[in-house]
Amino acid sequence: MQLGLVTYNWGKDWDLDTLLKNCQEAGFLGVELRSTHKHGVEPKLNEAERREVAMRFANSPVELVGLGSACEYHSPDPAVLKKNIEETIEFVRLCHDVGGTGVKVRPNGLPADVPVEKTLEQIGKALNEVAEFGAGFGVDIRLEVHGPKTSELPHIKRIMEVADHPGVGICWNCNPTDLTGAGLKANFEMVKKRLGATVHIHDLRNDNYPWEEFFGLLRGVDYQGWTLIEEGKVPDDVVAAMKANVPIFKKLSATR
Repeated sequence: MQLGLVTYNWGKDWDLDTLLKNCQEAGFLGVELRSTHKHGVEPKLNEAERREVAMRFANSPVELVGLGSACEYHSPDPAVLKKNIEETIEFVRLCHDVGGTGVKVRPNGLPADVPVEKTLEQIGKALNEVAEFGAGFGVDIRLEVHGPKTSELPHIKRIMEVADHPGVGICWNCNPTDLTGAGLKANFEMVKKRLGATVHIHDLRNDNYPWEEFFGLLRGVDYQGWTLIEEGKVPDDVVAAMKANVPIFKKLSATR
């Protein structure tokens, strides 16, 4: 396991040079760049700008783990669904050009007037479509466990049964819903075979999630991907907060 950062919301106001410098200083050697934030790595970049981003990462010990889009596929409106698929494709192209390996997407709710199964199948089929495109660029699709109702693991499991393309993996998100039903272990067991290259965690100094149990589950499946801090509350000194997480992460991730 390796420790990295999602630029939501820690790092959201840093330009790319500052982001790379601060991650290196804190000992975070991987980053998922969240769309719309100050670093400005967006599909609108031209060819030269994309080469510049790739060069900056190539010259840094910090790895570009991937891009964090807000693309989602639950809308019953075919035009909205098509727009999100097309936007995902643009993120795949961008990710390839700047040297990343995956694009994060999300489910983001279940429309009230549509049968649940129909929406879950629609999301899964869309994931297969964008993953097939991504395979041609060496870019994975990472489904964040996200959204009202869709963050419930039985729904994620069903989406992934439909999304059977090998280029689709789950980005576990450390949500309160992970603990519902039969509990964390049972929910983790439900989807563990489809875990992707990234897991989103939160500030490990907080005890609002059973970190010891969760990291034990990751160790149990010999997880070797990135655990990326994605934290909404921004401290006064983000770099100091990052540094404070490093020894906690090392203890939690160490082989027992």
